[in-house]
Amino acid sequence: MSRTDASPAEIERERRRLDVVTQETRFALLQDLLGHPEGLPSLRELDYVNPSKSRSTIHGHLQTLIEAGIVEAATLSDDRRSRDLPYTFYGVTEAGREFLDRHDLLRAEETLQEIYDRVEKTDDIERYERAPRPER
Repeated sequence: MSRTDASPAEIERERRRLDVVTQETRFALLQDLLGHPEGLPSLRELDYVNPSKSRSTIHGHLQTLIEAGIVEAATLSDDRRSRDLPYTFYGVTEAGREFLDRHDLLRAEETLQEIYDRVEKTDDIERYERAPRPER
């Protein structure tokens, strides 16, 4: 969005979205989403890589990102679910990716993936990483 052709309402929406994504915890969650090998971590995986935050706090921040149109929840179809594996995952929307790119917030995506890959994971979390993901 160029500054010259944007309406005041569009500028305000852009500003609010920037406020949403640059809040410290939400920005860290976005980095985790972008760094995840599938780009679709489950809440349990996000909880694991954010040990200082409660699962409910993480979920609340994800909901805020969803409301802003930056993130979406993707659910595995019933026939692909397994009782002991996650079926809801979170990923950056196409509009969210465009927004982050427009504000130069994607430039470290490759580095984030390398960092995420180096995180020492429990067997349980590695199994969650290998869980089937929904098509997007």
